[in-house]
Amino acid sequence: MSGEPLYLAIDQGTHASRAVVLDARGTVVATGSKDLGLVRPQPDRAEQDGEAMVASIYAAVLQAIVKLGDRRQDIVAAGLASQRASCACWDSNGGRPLSPVFSWQDRRAHEWLRQFEPQAEQVHRKTGLFLSAHYGASKLRWALDNVPAVREALAGGTLCWGPQASFLVYRLTAEQSMKADPQCAARTQLWNIHTRDWDTELLGLFGIPQGHLPRSVPTCHRYGTMRVGELTVPLVAVNGDQSAAVFAFGWPEEDSAYVNIGTSAFVQRAVTTEPPYAPRSLTGIILDDGRRTVFAVEGNVNGAGTALEWLRTELGIADAIEKLPEWLAMPSEPPLFLNGIAGLGGPFWKPDFPSRFVGEGESWQKAAAVVESMAFLLQANIDEIGKYVPPARRIRVSGGVSRFDGLCRRLASVSGLPVHRRDDAEATARGIGYLAAGMPAKWNEAASEEVFAPEADEALRRRYARWRELMREATGI
Repeated sequence: MSGEPLYLAIDQGTHASRAVVLDARGTVVATGSKDLGLVRPQPDRAEQDGEAMVASIYAAVLQAIVKLGDRRQDIVAAGLASQRASCACWDSNGGRPLSPVFSWQDRRAHEWLRQFEPQAEQVHRKTGLFLSAHYGASKLRWALDNVPAVREALAGGTLCWGPQASFLVYRLTAEQSMKADPQCAARTQLWNIHTRDWDTELLGLFGIPQGHLPRSVPTCHRYGTMRVGELTVPLVAVNGDQSAAVFAFGWPEEDSAYVNIGTSAFVQRAVTTEPPYAPRSLTGIILDDGRRTVFAVEGNVNGAGTALEWLRTELGIADAIEKLPEWLAMPSEPPLFLNGIAGLGGPFWKPDFPSRFVGEGESWQKAAAVVESMAFLLQANIDEIGKYVPPARRIRVSGGVSRFDGLCRRLASVSGLPVHRRDDAEATARGIGYLAAGMPAKWNEAASEEVFAPEADEALRRRYARWRELMREATGI
């Protein structure tokens, strides 16, 4: 029906920028996408081109609005979901990038960061994050120490830096708006989740000059005006990609564990009262609309999609992804896999943990063991987070790797909770679209859903108990 309001959701991800136009019920009306490159000049570095990133967003939006035809004039608001821990440096004169966009995967300053380990708990209590080179503080300091253009802009008073989301807001808005949302600001490890602003002590700790970071504003806020071709639309919501995905089906349920399994996997529990300090989990704000706040207690698994790629490249199982559904369905007693691929995340937090199999097995059994380790790591995070929030009654999964039925069945059985899988390839875009649309009462209700009921699999539970014991021996946790 022409004239019905539409909402533009921009999902800027690692490998592509996507534009999704939704109606007021969360139904997809049009989409566009543009691939984006990632370069690794050294093993611990990961960079993206800021100009190419901006161009990819414009290209994706143009694709979508061309498909809309005359209905493009019905777009009344836009939202942006961004890679959370990526950061950038740019010049206030037009927004020219002064550095690459440092990807969330980039760990170039991990050795430099070790000097702050005595302050790690203080950093965690203020930011909700573990001291890590994945976050922005060490990357910004590296840029200041190693990129002449950044030092020149600092001396000339034109330096801007901060979350990737803030760089994009600056470049996408006619006003060149210099603002930061709570979730992406926090991932710089310079933002205090209690005061909801940049922390003077943290800036001093990491040697980050004051006065060049964006202004802190709520998630839902008038960020500025986007102009794409003939389209002029207010940008009214900005969030991180994983935090936006929690809102894909509307207002989050406090008794659900939200699990998104892609390149990495994330477990989030959304709560509306500030949770207590969780020593082995992450804490952050996933929504501030100026009136209400939604907090999340979070854990992560680095070896998810990256582990499937590892099966192909390191174990040489070329057809692993194609054969996994069959292998996961076969009755077997696979070896145990201690999964530290891309660094061991929550609740253990050991960046240099060596991955290894315990026990023997054929190639297909090792592949099954790698997937099983994802379920075990997710459950370890769910167990840890459950110490600080009320018990979960269900698990809601999304993301590309969740398509493996065998993973969902194992997660249901080891947790004892039903696993609800909704077929939604646009969870991040739909979530930021929900916020841009003003959080309608009915959103995305027509989506199909599969439920994996927990089964009494004693062999699996014994393997989990043994795996947990091995992890405790290896990590002390």
